[in-house]
Amino acid sequence: MKYSEIQKLSVADRDKKVNELKVDLLKLKGQVTTGTIPKSPGQIKQIKRTLARFKTLETAESKNKK
Repeated sequence: MKYSEIQKLSVADRDKKVNELKVDLLKLKGQVTTGTIPKSPGQIKQIKRTLARFKTLETAESKNKK
């Protein structure tokens, strides 16, 4: 997801999406650990980047509230 798309989501939707991404990342990491090749190896990197975007937005919003 792009940063602008994440900004448009409500707080509840963001939390839901973050949880979904964490579950997906956990599954993919489990596949790699067991030696299974995931369908899309680049997906792990993409999920990590998206989670970082969510954290960046969360940090920026918390700084603005102060």
